[in-house]
Amino acid sequence: MQISDLPYPDPGVPDARSGPRFLVWLGRGQLGGQAKSLCWGLVHFGGVAGLPYAVGLGVEAVVQRDGTRLMLVGALLALIGVAISVGDAMLHRTAVTNWITAAARVQQLLARKTAELGSALTRRVAAGEVVAVSTGDVEKIGWFVEAVSRFLAAAFSVVAICVGLLFFAPSIGVVVAIGVPVLALSVLPLLPRATRRADVQREKAGKATELASDTVAGLRVLRGIGGEELFLGRYREASQEVRKAAVRSARMWALISAIQVLLPGALLITVVWYGSVLVLDGRLEVGELVAAFSAVATMLYPLRHFEEIAMAYSFSRPSAVRAARVLSLTRTDAPEPEAARSQIPGAPAPGGDLYDPATGLLAPAGRFTAVVCGDPDLAGRLAERLGGHPADDVPAADRVSVLLGGVALDELALDTARALVLVQDKDPVLLSGTLRELFAVPASGAVEPGAALTAAQCGDVLDALLQSAPDGVEDPMDARITERGRSLSGGQRQRLALARSLATDPEVLVLDEPTSAVDSHTEARIADGIAALRAGRTTVVLASSPLLLDRADRVVLIHEGRVAATGTHRELLHGEPLYRAVVTRETDEEQRAARTELTRLEEARLEKALTEIEESA
Repeated sequence: MQISDLPYPDPGVPDARSGPRFLVWLGRGQLGGQAKSLCWGLVHFGGVAGLPYAVGLGVEAVVQRDGTRLMLVGALLALIGVAISVGDAMLHRTAVTNWITAAARVQQLLARKTAELGSALTRRVAAGEVVAVSTGDVEKIGWFVEAVSRFLAAAFSVVAICVGLLFFAPSIGVVVAIGVPVLALSVLPLLPRATRRADVQREKAGKATELASDTVAGLRVLRGIGGEELFLGRYREASQEVRKAAVRSARMWALISAIQVLLPGALLITVVWYGSVLVLDGRLEVGELVAAFSAVATMLYPLRHFEEIAMAYSFSRPSAVRAARVLSLTRTDAPEPEAARSQIPGAPAPGGDLYDPATGLLAPAGRFTAVVCGDPDLAGRLAERLGGHPADDVPAADRVSVLLGGVALDELALDTARALVLVQDKDPVLLSGTLRELFAVPASGAVEPGAALTAAQCGDVLDALLQSAPDGVEDPMDARITERGRSLSGGQRQRLALARSLATDPEVLVLDEPTSAVDSHTEARIADGIAALRAGRTTVVLASSPLLLDRADRVVLIHEGRVAATGTHRELLHGEPLYRAVVTRETDEEQRAARTELTRLEEARLEKALTEIEESA
């Protein structure tokens, strides 16, 4: 595949069981590119391997004053020069293609995994680690993938030089054939230690990147509490740890490089000395000595690729381990993707009820259901579960899937589940771009952006965007939103995100505190807008605001992880003390009294039910 063909239509299903397996899977996926690179590498290094013998033949022709033979050797040298030049250029071209292709494939896989897991990804893996994998790690993984073919070609040239010397000059070729394997294997005892030091460096660098990423993400909060210097000091310490680890790693690689220079130099001196003795004894021709000298000197170039492949693997292995750890994450503990696709049931019929077996929550189809939770964390986990993402802290055996129309959401194909259910969390993200691009999301087409903006009460937001837009921009839909909407207030960002969710018009819309950052008057109008725009569609709002709850068709109170009461807002407000305590923000003493009253009412209901049973009997 050419670079122009990227990105892949389908990057494939990676073998993420371990880092080395992931590297092997990447290499198998680029066999064509590896074959091209190997072929051009053989052309290049074949020319390099043949150069010493051509030089030796030329020297012999000069010594023997054979002009015809010298001309033939000159033509051979010209041919070898063309092979070296063209092979080198094409080897570089194909190797870079392999590098970029491998890196692009890994980035596609990471992007697909990020889209699959959504917000669950950062709960399982630190955001900084994801950044490290998608930036520096993909380059190191690509480096190893492209270095493999060059190493194989270099190894072929070394073998060819040694074998050629055994036939061209057997007396001196034996020395070279024995010395070269020693050179190639001399650094092997040092590689495990160098690899461990490289792993330590990469681990510390990854932690520093995570710290920097988390600090930048919370910079506004840090400034608000004056914590910049504290985190700056922590980052300085992390940076110094990275520097020390990098120096220790570099020392080991410098030692390996020194050995790669020292031992070939010693072999070269040995060949010259021993060859001179053989020439003086008449057992070796001058041309053969020159060929042997040139061969050993030439081998310094391909031998460097032995060091490079060791470095590439040492640096790419921890990167591949991190990438495999991210790519091995799944939405659920379902079977592997290939097996899972064959077991996915059909999509539920339109208009089905949404039911959560874990809490007993039932959201009837086509109704506006409000959910009240005393625990905000429980509300957030419930919202994630309603979107088909079971909690990570629950054992796999205890996880239950939310049902839509009787079909488990987490067993559906991801695209199908997301087309049916949309979850907007407490802190939705606005990407930079125009307002028109913000609404360029998959949608049913039944709700226009203008209607969604009106329902979300975004009139002042449109005016603000238009005022800050450059001259010539007359349509607020063409106004640009800065990164994460930083130029807007929290309430304005929240309303724009709500309008985007309303415009998608999913079959089931789950909103987690969609009006927490707006005033009460705006909240009341938004509640009316949601109820009107979502009429006949299933809507679940997790909130504790009486203004939203009063517009809901049905209100569900969840206490200690289970449904405690169901009814309208006014019914629950007058008849359920615990509900009243949560919604009206009563004190702890008042809440305890409400729980006592709730227990008394439940006992009274139970006693009444038993009495009715006895009377009917």
